[in-house]
Amino acid sequence: MTDYPITDYDDAYANGAHIAGAADYPPRWAGLASAFRDGLSKAGRARLDLGYGPGPRNRLDLFLPEGAASGLAVFVHGGYWKAFDKSLWSHLVAGPLAHGFAVAMPSYTLCPDIRIAGIAREIADAVSFAAGEIAGPIRLTGHSAGGHLVTRMISGAPLLPDAVLRRVAGVTSISGVHDLRPLIRTEMNDTLNIDAAEAQAESPVLLAPLEAIPVTAWVGASERPEFVRQNRALYEMWRGFAPPMRLHEDPGKHHFNVIDGLADPDAPLCRAFLGLDG
Repeated sequence: MTDYPITDYDDAYANGAHIAGAADYPPRWAGLASAFRDGLSKAGRARLDLGYGPGPRNRLDLFLPEGAASGLAVFVHGGYWKAFDKSLWSHLVAGPLAHGFAVAMPSYTLCPDIRIAGIAREIADAVSFAAGEIAGPIRLTGHSAGGHLVTRMISGAPLLPDAVLRRVAGVTSISGVHDLRPLIRTEMNDTLNIDAAEAQAESPVLLAPLEAIPVTAWVGASERPEFVRQNRALYEMWRGFAPPMRLHEDPGKHHFNVIDGLADPDAPLCRAFLGLDG
C-alpha cells in the first residue's frame, strides 16, 4: 500500500514490482499480438505501418472489421511515455472489431526524444489521420500513459481539428495518469523531463474538457493506490463540467491485466468503451 502523504514516489508509481510474474506479461502480449495481427493480415483486414507523420515512430496499424465499419476505435498504449510500441497490443482490438468498429493503434515518439506535450500532438495527428480513413463516430481509449493521452485529446488547448473532435463519441481512460505533477518527483523524470509548466498545461485534471463527450474513468481495483487515486481524480474534477462521467474500479484487476477486457466483445470494459452497456 502507498502511505499518504507519499514519501517514496518511485514506489508509488512502480507497477511491476507489485505484480506477480510481471516480467512474463510483455512477451505474452507480444506473442498474442503477433498471432492476431498475422491472422488479420492473411484475411486482408490489416493495414500495417501507415504513416501519420514525419517521425520514424509516427506509424499506426489499422484493423478492419468484416464488412463496412460502423465507426473508428483508437487504442493508445502506455509505458510511461518512454516504452513500448503498437506491436504488443494488436490482440486487444478483437472486441471492437467484433462489434463492427475499425481500430487504429498508433506508435509514437518516446521520451526523452520528445516531451509529453509533443507526444500528445503526435497522437492528435494519428487520430486525425485515422479519422480520414474511417467514417463514423470515433471512440478513444488508452492505458496508463495512453489514458492520459486520450483524455488530453478532449481537454485544454485544442489538439484535434474541430471536425474530428465533433466526431468523438466517447473516451475511456484505463488506469490513466491524469495529473503529471507527482511524476516530477520520480527518478523516471530524468527521462520524461516534466517541469511545472508542462504539468500544468498537459494534466487533464487541471484542464477543462472541451466538449460534453461521455468519459469513463476505469481502473483495476487491485492497482497501486496512486492509480486508483488518479482515476478518481479525473472523475471528481471533470464531473463538475459538461461531460457525462462514469467511474469504474474493476474488481481483482491490476495494472497489467485490467486491459484484457478490450479483447472480449462481451466484457464490461469493451462494452463500456463502445457505449453498448447503456
